[in-house]
Amino acid sequence: MIPLPGRPLLARPVPAGLPLPACDFIGDHLSLEDELIEHREATFFARVSGDSMTGFGIHDGDLLVVDRTPTPTDRSVVIAVVDGEFTVKQLCRLPEGILLRANGQDHGDIFVGPEQAFAIWGVVRWVIHRV
Repeated sequence: MIPLPGRPLLARPVPAGLPLPACDFIGDHLSLEDELIEHREATFFARVSGDSMTGFGIHDGDLLVVDRTPTPTDRSVVIAVVDGEFTVKQLCRLPEGILLRANGQDHGDIFVGPEQAFAIWGVVRWVIHRV
């Protein structure tokens, strides 16, 4: 991965309420790579296609930062492979098996049965989308 140079970071957080004076606005420099990637060798990016995860704030065209290092916990948003097909869903561990939960209008969940090929490729750590 090619390191990105740091970019200027405002010295103070930008309030979402009342405005603050803009004097002395440039503070340190910030590298998005340092901010978003904890395990460089185990991190990859994925582009979202579809709207099954909009309820989780993940939209069509968003960029996902995915880390393969952490063990996915119950309710983690993951990149999974089911029968050779990639999907991004919320991992739900149930007594009867694994449920990959969608959260978008007109999209169903995926119950992973014992006869299906299933793997988790990583845990989604960040979602980047245009506003």
